[in-house]
Amino acid sequence: MNLLAVLVVVAIVVLILAALSVRVVTQYEKGVLFRLGRVIDVREPGLTFIIPVIDRLQKVSLRIVTMPIQSQGIITRDNVSVDISAVAYFRVVDAVKSVVAIENVGAAIDQFAQTTLRKVVGQHTLDEALAETEVINANIRQILDVTTLEWGVEVTLVELKDIQLPDSMKRAMARQAEAEREKRAKIIAAEGESMAAAALGDASDTMIAHPLALQLRNLQTLVELGVDKNTTVVFPAQLMSAIGDIGAYFARETAAASAMLTPPIVAPSAQQAQTPTAANGAVASAGAHPAV
Repeated sequence: MNLLAVLVVVAIVVLILAALSVRVVTQYEKGVLFRLGRVIDVREPGLTFIIPVIDRLQKVSLRIVTMPIQSQGIITRDNVSVDISAVAYFRVVDAVKSVVAIENVGAAIDQFAQTTLRKVVGQHTLDEALAETEVINANIRQILDVTTLEWGVEVTLVELKDIQLPDSMKRAMARQAEAEREKRAKIIAAEGESMAAAALGDASDTMIAHPLALQLRNLQTLVELGVDKNTTVVFPAQLMSAIGDIGAYFARETAAASAMLTPPIVAPSAQQAQTPTAANGAVASAGAHPAV
């Protein structure tokens, strides 16, 4: 009985030790094996065994981690206050460094990314922050990689997620955009007028060279106006010209008739105009002799 009890106890102990020594490393993980506090090996995915009590296996995930960077109040280079949030993606490339070099790699990257975001965006103007987000993302990632690679972590991507502007700045930008759209609309309208004027000039040159083209155009216009039933009265330009020519003809004829009916006024000749003067001179001479 004592032997049987001993065997049972030994079997239980063996099962407990076997359970404590068996570890399973998942496909997306690596196991860092510590023996008496020292790193001795890195275990690959699959079934692995450790020495209970002496060994400690710490699993490290190799999957890409999505880490949101909370909104930061940042003053840009042109003294505009904005709130910018971002998101970072990183993964562990060295399991030993991620465990030994730093205590909490996720919290460390979060804090470091916040300070880097504030520093990088502060070096740009507001227009650059809105238009050159790719450049800012690349700069932030480059700065993060310099430090995080020493922790066994690689930052794969950094993206600015949201940029909150003050209300006054939003209104100013809205006015600027509206003015820009009005400017483009006026330029397009002016270009259209210029092209239309050039086309009309070419058309007028063609009509001058071919007088019948204007009449054909007038007839086409009349056809277009007569499609619908309407009360529009149209007078072709040729009719108005003809009326003007007829009026001018009658005016000329009336003037000619009036000239024929009025008797001519005969002006005195030069000899007749001088005769009274000569007579007066003779009378004056005759009156002068008695005085002598």
